[in-house]
Amino acid sequence: MPDTPFDLSGRVALVTGASSGLGAGFARLLARAGAKVVLGARRKDRLEALADEIGEAALAVEMDVANEASMIAAYDAAEAAFGTVDAIVANAGMSNDALALAMEVEAFDAAMAVNLRGAFLTAREGAKRLIAAERDNGRIVLISSITAFEPSPGLSAYAASKAGVSQLGKTLAREWLNKGINVNMVLPGYIRTELNQDWFDSAGGQKQIARFNRRRLMPQEGLDAMLLYLCADESAYVTGAEFVMDDGQTL
Repeated sequence: MPDTPFDLSGRVALVTGASSGLGAGFARLLARAGAKVVLGARRKDRLEALADEIGEAALAVEMDVANEASMIAAYDAAEAAFGTVDAIVANAGMSNDALALAMEVEAFDAAMAVNLRGAFLTAREGAKRLIAAERDNGRIVLISSITAFEPSPGLSAYAASKAGVSQLGKTLAREWLNKGINVNMVLPGYIRTELNQDWFDSAGGQKQIARFNRRRLMPQEGLDAMLLYLCADESAYVTGAEFVMDDGQTL
């Protein structure tokens, strides 16, 4: 039996950005809950190591979320191995930290391509296949951020892309309301990951943590129960919703 609050046995999940950080944690979590898990990212070596760790329930698929052909190929591989993907976690993301006046337009475009277009392509390709398979229990979770609504100097491209992800999710939820697909957004607060650990170990990062109401970073495990719920049958009546999970950082 799964050692998690929700049983995802029989589901096939796809997680983008699964080579490290939140994505790798989500993949392990979904597998523990009983799902077959497709691991998607550009760093194939890391994906394969994670797939070996998880075991037969995992498939590593190299993908570029900003490239439609790559996304289609990834779903093809997932279906060939496990069948229709019915729990989709669009997690892949990047941040080009810089104040707006110093940011190169190429850096802005890159963040938009991965964070926003990547979420769109991930969700749309999954929805196409769920509709074709006549499934009525599709689950799509878009990983947004508290920066979608909180002004964050130095994160203009990232914040704008995440605001787009949140609005994208609401719109897709409405479009697919009668297609058997639920689309919801999780907006995490600041969590220590491979990408930001150097910052939070610095004097500036420590000052930022000290400004949080609880003066701490949120653990990734704080997202686990919500992610599982939104991927499970129990969330049948929840769609188009945003879940801010930030340990009170923005209060």
